Amino acid sequence: MNSIPVFDDWRQAPVAWKGGAVALGNFDGVHRGHQALLADAGKHAKTLGAPLVALTFEPHPRGFFVPDTGPFRLTLPPAKLRLLAQYGVQAVLAQRFDAGFAALSADAFIEDVLLKGLGARHVVCGYDFTFGARRGGNVERLRTEGKARRFGVTVLEPVMREGEIYSSTRIREALRAGMAKEAAELLGHAWEIEGVVELGDQRGRTIGFPTANVALGEHLRPRFGVYAVRALVDGEWREAVANLGRRPTFGKLKENFEVHLFDFAGDLYGKVLRVALVDFIRPEMKFAGLDQLKAQIAADGQAAKAILAAP
Repeated sequence: MNSIPVFDDWRQAPVAWKGGAVALGNFDGVHRGHQALLADAGKHAKTLGAPLVALTFEPHPRGFFVPDTGPFRLTLPPAKLRLLAQYGVQAVLAQRFDAGFAALSADAFIEDVLLKGLGARHVVCGYDFTFGARRGGNVERLRTEGKARRFGVTVLEPVMREGEIYSSTRIREALRAGMAKEAAELLGHAWEIEGVVELGDQRGRTIGFPTANVALGEHLRPRFGVYAVRALVDGEWREAVANLGRRPTFGKLKENFEVHLFDFAGDLYGKVLRVALVDFIRPEMKFAGLDQLKAQIAADGQAAKAILAAP
């Protein structure tokens, strides 16, 4: 998929992307609730004969205000942009969220960012969207200003499944419990870890199971253990098994995400790998020795193949 234009400051918005419908939000995960919002914004853009632009924030405001928080992101920027494009967004203002932007008043957000910066003719947001310094603005403020300043405002009510709201928080909870299938259902797509393949200690290679050590970066840490996964290698999704954890058998403390691709012998070092979690196989375990570890790795591989072969 071709990449879409992205800019990081409302003062630098290209003229071509002004005067459209603007979808507002963090869009972490681009889950089913976000998808409904983007679809609604897309309808308004079509009616206006104007572009659909997403306004999101980088870094995530939570990371800015609580810098020592642990990794919590469902999607890092490359994945978020890819998903936004998939759901119809034509350009993205990934607004740089720094002290200056955090200090903008609610009025300035509307007047400067939405109207002067993006020339918004219609904005779409979720029911709980807040904006401006100290969250001084909410959806009622946006509606009031929309009427006064003649831009359209649509506030999307919660998107539900069996009485439960689709939310990034709920998806994080599912992943932390190892519920990869549940997370995928809430997202509307598989959850992925995307990172550079780094040089590890190459221990897997010495016991017959070479692995790609994928950098976790700021991704949320799902439940430690073994997963059936698919990895995108040179444009092809390949079946694999992955271990996420600290490898207690070897006394390691650093978190590792190691992916063993079935029937693959290529060199992946330095490449960016997308790894989609399909299902949880077992929790992290400590083994008495290499023979026990090797037997379990072989069993994990068979379990992963069975899961991935299922319809």
